[in-house]
Amino acid sequence: MRVKTTAAGKSAAQTSGKKAQFLHKPNCTTCRKARKLLEKRGFQLHFRDLGKERLSAAELESLIGNRDHTDFLNTRNQVYRRENMKENPPSRKEAIQMMAKEPNLIRRPVVVAGGRVVLGFDEKGLARL
Repeated sequence: MRVKTTAAGKSAAQTSGKKAQFLHKPNCTTCRKARKLLEKRGFQLHFRDLGKERLSAAELESLIGNRDHTDFLNTRNQVYRRENMKENPPSRKEAIQMMAKEPNLIRRPVVVAGGRVVLGFDEKGLARL
């Protein structure tokens, strides 16, 4: 996965070595909330704007791994609601193809650190990174 780094000067993260990939949309309030929490905890974040730099199907497959693919679907997305995915979830293959085509269908942010993946603003999950 290609990621971009910010150069905001030295932080606690740079001295502590805590790094995380932060897959997000900059205008997403949930993403901003998670970003603030992680930066406060001293993480050096490597950003990837999902709107500008979409995840490929292969990247999504790797990211999801052996997890439930439906956890990666954004339940607030228009396509999710229109297609009634709660009642009729797509197959793993279909979900990955849809998320690759429509990045707003991916639950955000996706934070990857230390072999762990945290979706959305999951305070307990983020605290375990």
